[in-house]
Amino acid sequence: MTDRSFVDTNVFVYADDRDAGEKRTRARTLLGRVLREPGTVVSTQVLQEYFATATRKLGLPAIAARRRVAILGRLDIVTMGLDDVLGAIDLHRLHSLSIWDALIVRAALISGCQTLYTEDLQDGQRFESLRVVNPFAA
Repeated sequence: MTDRSFVDTNVFVYADDRDAGEKRTRARTLLGRVLREPGTVVSTQVLQEYFATATRKLGLPAIAARRRVAILGRLDIVTMGLDDVLGAIDLHRLHSLSIWDALIVRAALISGCQTLYTEDLQDGQRFESLRVVNPFAA
């Protein structure tokens, strides 16, 4: 069985950010690998955050950011229901996560991922069977 991995918004943003230097290189290297593997997961939250950040911070025209979201939409997409939002709230309470990070962790957990690629949580941190990997850590 192939390990499933969840990719957070910041990885996609850095991959497209011409001013991100080494982070851009690392993001592109990671995406070059995981996007070829089956079982790479994103959530609708990641797609929404990517669009907002790409248009606001990176200055991408909305049509270009929309095309990128459509491409990312070919990955496995997890959507959240009420039980998942409540589960994310519990993660927020139990682990002192921001609600947005808790939603990402919950999405990764319910989609059966073993790895969560993000810079927003501590590298090596674990949530049940999910391990956080910061692809930008030294």
